[in-house]
Amino acid sequence: MSYTIQAIADAVGATAAGDTALIVTGAAEPASAGPDDIALAMKPDFAKGLPEGRARAAMLWEDADWQSMGLSAAILVKRPRVAMAGLTRMMDTGQGYGRGIHPTAMIEPSATIGTDVTVGPMAYIGPGAKIGDNCVIGPQCYIGTDAEIGTDGTLHSGVRLMARVKIGARFIAQPGAVVGSDGHSFVTAEVSTVEQARASLGGDVTAEGQSWIRIHSLGAVIVGDDVELGANSCIDSGTIRPTEVGNGCKIDNLCHVAHNVKIGRDCLFAALVGVAGSTVIGNNVILGGQVGVTDNTTVGDNVVAGGGTKILNKIPAGRVILGYPGVKMDTHLETYKLQRRLPRLFEQVAALQKAVFKSDQND
Repeated sequence: MSYTIQAIADAVGATAAGDTALIVTGAAEPASAGPDDIALAMKPDFAKGLPEGRARAAMLWEDADWQSMGLSAAILVKRPRVAMAGLTRMMDTGQGYGRGIHPTAMIEPSATIGTDVTVGPMAYIGPGAKIGDNCVIGPQCYIGTDAEIGTDGTLHSGVRLMARVKIGARFIAQPGAVVGSDGHSFVTAEVSTVEQARASLGGDVTAEGQSWIRIHSLGAVIVGDDVELGANSCIDSGTIRPTEVGNGCKIDNLCHVAHNVKIGRDCLFAALVGVAGSTVIGNNVILGGQVGVTDNTTVGDNVVAGGGTKILNKIPAGRVILGYPGVKMDTHLETYKLQRRLPRLFEQVAALQKAVFKSDQND
């Protein structure tokens, strides 16, 4: 595929300059860009790599002096990453799943398939399932009994939508994602060591008759519109009521949302986030990589948790947190600075103790 500089500028809402009819066929970093690539140099530091490549056109920051860089054309953008979103959308050729229903796909007679749906090799669509118009069901996907997915969804290879889950429009699931797996919900006939530990918050525990009995998941999962789920991420079914994920949420690879969790709209979770059962996450919450959230708590709207944070208690709206346990980010950073000074402080205290001891001996 090929694109003129003007066409790209129009698509991303930017300004084209120079030879706007120049044609490019791909995008590349400045140092590795060829003559048919548009170089992505949207910061001055990135533009330093242009002389190492052979790009004739580049996407640059808004007031860049593109002519001094020896370019024939340029696209000048206000918001670089927003422009990159538009550019990559234009140039994404997809996974090559093809169109139509593959002869090896198995679709139960009671399933409802919308118009212009693609179903890849070895995919299975169960009884009573409903697939919206323009969906792409990749190879080896599984869609369970009475599951539903809205229009324009894309399930990449190996995705599993289990029984009775309800998925909104424009859903994207990366390879290996699972929605509607059973929750990790178990009980013991006798009081378990977990219950003992919660009651005492310390001390010894005993395990008498600690054999685990499953509590079955009846609640399934409800996912809103415009949600993306990363590779090998899992959303567990609720126990009685559904687990819920709001509109516009973007969940990265290897994340886990446990049973009965309720997530608001437009949240962003980085890789390896884990949210324990029955927790409520507000709107526009951002959780960095490896953030863990305890069960049965709440995280308010617009909270930002830095990577590795462990949330063990209720977090009010708008707070920026970091650490284990998660506290205000500025508090954590100041505490960290003080911790780094502890060895020197101990040396100073030891020296003072030694000086006082000698002073006492002299007296």
